[in-house]
Amino acid sequence: MTETVIIIGAGPAGLTAALELTRRSGIKPIVLEALQDVGGISRTIEYKGNRMDIGGHRFFSKSDWVMDWWRDILPLAPETGPDGVSVIPKGDRHLLVRPRLSRIYFLRRFFDYPISLTTDTMRKLGLFRLIRIGVSYVLAKAFPRRPERNLEDFFHNRFGGELYRTFFKGYTEKVWGIACRDISPEWGAQRIKGLSVTQALLHALRKMASPSGSGIAQKQTNTSLIERFLYPKFGPGQMWQTVAEKVINTGGEIRFGITVTGLRHDGMRITSVDAHDSSGVPLTLPCSHVISTMPVRDLVLGLSPSPPEEVLSIAAGLRYRDFITVGLLVRKLKPGVGSIPNHRLNLVPDTWIYIQEPDVRLGRLQVFNNWSPAMVSDADTIWLGLEYFCQEGDDLWTLTDDAIGQLATEEVARIDLVTPADILDFKVVRVPKAYPAYFGTYDRFNTLREFTDRLSNLYLVGRNGMHRYNNQDHSMVTARMAVESILGDAVQKARIWQVNIDDDYHESHERHTPTP
Repeated sequence: MTETVIIIGAGPAGLTAALELTRRSGIKPIVLEALQDVGGISRTIEYKGNRMDIGGHRFFSKSDWVMDWWRDILPLAPETGPDGVSVIPKGDRHLLVRPRLSRIYFLRRFFDYPISLTTDTMRKLGLFRLIRIGVSYVLAKAFPRRPERNLEDFFHNRFGGELYRTFFKGYTEKVWGIACRDISPEWGAQRIKGLSVTQALLHALRKMASPSGSGIAQKQTNTSLIERFLYPKFGPGQMWQTVAEKVINTGGEIRFGITVTGLRHDGMRITSVDAHDSSGVPLTLPCSHVISTMPVRDLVLGLSPSPPEEVLSIAAGLRYRDFITVGLLVRKLKPGVGSIPNHRLNLVPDTWIYIQEPDVRLGRLQVFNNWSPAMVSDADTIWLGLEYFCQEGDDLWTLTDDAIGQLATEEVARIDLVTPADILDFKVVRVPKAYPAYFGTYDRFNTLREFTDRLSNLYLVGRNGMHRYNNQDHSMVTARMAVESILGDAVQKARIWQVNIDDDYHESHERHTPTP
């Protein structure tokens, strides 16, 4: 009997699972994708020759398997400069080594990210704020909040109250739309992990001692502190479009415009997947296994027969944060805003900038020129990505594209980054369910997980599939482990759920699992 593996979603996790199946077995997976493109939130949007990366996707992992997998799909650019950064190749299908610089924009000034108490930072903060930061940090270390009940406790224990209020509270609440005290500390554990003031200071000292940095691996470096990363020449979507081609060339199938509406089960296994195409025509696909990256809320609510009432209630209460990105094409930036010396367009060196200013809704700003020069059609312009966090259906989400473009124009002018007369064009992209939230019914998520885990041939992987703030590499590892379980390698679902919980997880897994 031929096995039929249905994969829901053609993002990083879904496509990784599909390619691993076609490479390692005779199984020909069927990938169902609601959009007309691959990559999920890691896709690239093209607008008049300019390319947008939704949210910014560095290709970096502490997993050797992931790094090798990427380089197998797209080879590294053949030449590097003396700084270890790629010389932009003429060929299209290449991974570039790019320098990472992220900074915080606060008080109309740039600060290092992660924040480190360098001479420059201390000068900008001022003596009295520095004293408050130092005292509150010492007090937090002497009298930590135990147990850590929420994200505020998490930040307080690692950075002290004053530094938390200065650099973490406002931005985090702008991202999530609620108070830090109402967010689970698990979000901080997964996104910030072991980062602390001490670690940031030690990294700054090492950087001064060895300004050229280390190689691309940077295994001993906290993810928030890496200085180089890989990046496809034409953005993250190029990686996943190439993977999709390989899936099809090795016998897999990708169906676009297919929205999954339900999964049928017999109490032990998923028996079929219900969906409809872009014209509304229904279809039912029998299956041997299902690997799902769709929002777990929608998956559970669509199970037939319905799960117990408690599981339904948890699923219905899961929350998401939505996202709007505005591509802004400008002639130049305003001079004196931390730009590269003598640059004709006043270009800043950052890949992205965290906007901490409380008088704008803008949360983060990408400079696509610095991700890859090939992201910009005209080298005499600067292509920015302005990121706004919102809820689907709220006052920001429901604005017209023109009104959002006007808001973006007003806000970059208000914080002294761009003169309105230098703005040439804009493009608005709305992204629903960009971030699974760590509030709502999330504190009861394990009960839902226990139910879905009992469906033996259902594997939840990826960011929304697991309702976990995974990066691309985490999502890929969960997909790989699901495939290994399907192929009989005795990978337990509990191990899949450990990805992005333990910082050292990838290395320990790879020591016991040979790379095919």
